[in-house]
Amino acid sequence: MCLAVPGRIITIDNKDELMRTGKVDFGGIVKQVNLTLVPEAQVDNYILVHAGFAIGKINEEHAMHIFKDMDECFGEK
Repeated sequence: MCLAVPGRIITIDNKDELMRTGKVDFGGIVKQVNLTLVPEAQVDNYILVHAGFAIGKINEEHAMHIFKDMDECFGEK
């Protein structure tokens, strides 16, 4: 079973298609992510990240739904 976490791209640091990376915000935690597998992704897009690699682009509504579900499962009670 794999877990992909949604995040919002806040910067794209390397425009080279083969080494494309960016900073991604995961609800206040910012990490460097490899964006090579989603060449269409741009700043402010939401993506799914697994093991440091963006594996797909999702819309904001879907991302918010996932954040809500994660908060219900793992958030403070």
